[in-house]
Amino acid sequence: MAGVSTQIIVNYCNDLLKAQSFQDYCPNGLQVEGRDTVQTIVSGVSANFALLEAAKAHHADLILVHHGYFWRGESNVITGMMRRRLGYLLKEDINLLAYHLPLDAHEEFGNNARLAQILNLNNQGPVVPGSLVFHGYLDEPCTPSAFARLLQDKLDRKPMHIAGKEGLIARLAWCTGAAQDSIQIAVNLGVDAFLSGEISERTVHSARETGVHYFACGHHATERYGVMALGEHLAQRFELKHYFVDIDNPV
Repeated sequence: MAGVSTQIIVNYCNDLLKAQSFQDYCPNGLQVEGRDTVQTIVSGVSANFALLEAAKAHHADLILVHHGYFWRGESNVITGMMRRRLGYLLKEDINLLAYHLPLDAHEEFGNNARLAQILNLNNQGPVVPGSLVFHGYLDEPCTPSAFARLLQDKLDRKPMHIAGKEGLIARLAWCTGAAQDSIQIAVNLGVDAFLSGEISERTVHSARETGVHYFACGHHATERYGVMALGEHLAQRFELKHYFVDIDNPV
């Protein structure tokens, strides 16, 4: 296996995900430059140190993540944990490629699209073009408790359920990660339930007072599937090796 130019992969991903069209909280694309060619990709949700070590163990040339580095509001000083992470990547000559909002939004490889697929939802896509909130329905409406069991079974994580109105769940909206405040979009749509990753104190009151069931399914648990799908796609398109590494995270 001769490998593929790193820049070819970066350009392809930037175009595929329309990375330049997003105003994000971090840079999208190549965040840390490593070797010039790629034979093996390791993907994961977040670029924590355990993932970096796993990449080295798999002899990876490129790490693909949803949560990378250099977030808005963080210190620009390279010390402590950041020094250790960047030092490791540079020493091992491994590329770090990260896509945040572009990987939430993509209608084939994105987190929201893949979550719908995992849960077997009838996905109607973004509520409006460009939105990160998707909507759809269940082919067979079910009780809230049955839906919570489905979430636990498919995501391997027990969701926190804040009960809304009585009756079956048929129509729903969702947005992976920390999108708890988007519950108001679900309320405006008139759906029965809203799914996201995280929950805040205020979310509880919103769900109870509006009647929309809220399911907090885990930030990490809801965002495994986009980066996994993108990594598999790159491996097939460019004839590369790909390993998805799931570093446990209870949040």
